[in-house]
Amino acid sequence: MKKVSLLAIAGLSLLASNVMAAVKSEAVSYEHEGTKYTGYLYYDDAKTDKRPGVLVVHEWWGLNDYAKKRAEMLAELGYVAFAADMYGDGKVTDKPEQAKEWMTEVTSDVDAWRATANAGLEQLKKSGKADTEKLAAIGYCFGGGTILQMAYGGTDIDGVVSFHGALPSAPDGSEIKTKILAFHGNADAMVPPATVNKFTEQLDKTNADWQFVGYGSGVRHGFTNPDAGKYGIDNLKYDEKADKRSWAEMQDFFGEIFK
Repeated sequence: MKKVSLLAIAGLSLLASNVMAAVKSEAVSYEHEGTKYTGYLYYDDAKTDKRPGVLVVHEWWGLNDYAKKRAEMLAELGYVAFAADMYGDGKVTDKPEQAKEWMTEVTSDVDAWRATANAGLEQLKKSGKADTEKLAAIGYCFGGGTILQMAYGGTDIDGVVSFHGALPSAPDGSEIKTKILAFHGNADAMVPPATVNKFTEQLDKTNADWQFVGYGSGVRHGFTNPDAGKYGIDNLKYDEKADKRSWAEMQDFFGEIFK
């Protein structure tokens, strides 16, 4: 009978461990101001130590599969991710009129808007899997505006990343401690140059550590979402290069803020 080396056994054990490891997801129900919400926690079950946590905030369509997929991708990178629900009661739509109505309801009161986002962040903290000293948030479209409002409102997180997000301006006199990274399509008609200029001008007046990246060559709103063109809105268009580049830059940003 042939002898099997200890090195070979160790290699087989490692391979088996890698095969068994997988990203897990858990539905998390919570309540805020009388409304019931359900978010989704994603993590690699092979990792037992606490890891940096990332909140994910959805587009104006609601907490759909796209936002959940991004949270899953973050877990694959080794983070603990929580896809938050900003509308409550499982509301999701593919109708622009309905999406606009729900978004307007949330954004009409800035303090309440921030509080709803922070309620989602609390679920990430309570998971017991995330390092609560290393936290960030990312958001898409409406979600991009949401995570910027968290930064403006003083939420205690290390950094926020906005992908083709609404770009609300920082209030005058803001003391922004959270680092900001914003990705924008220069052909985005939903967030025109005047809005972009006000956004950057206001940040220049603060003490914030921020960076704005504008992608050219016809890059429009929704450039990270492969399904962007399915909603029947001309301004929504997927752009593979901008998607991959922004995701890579986000990872570099996280490497900086979490070191």
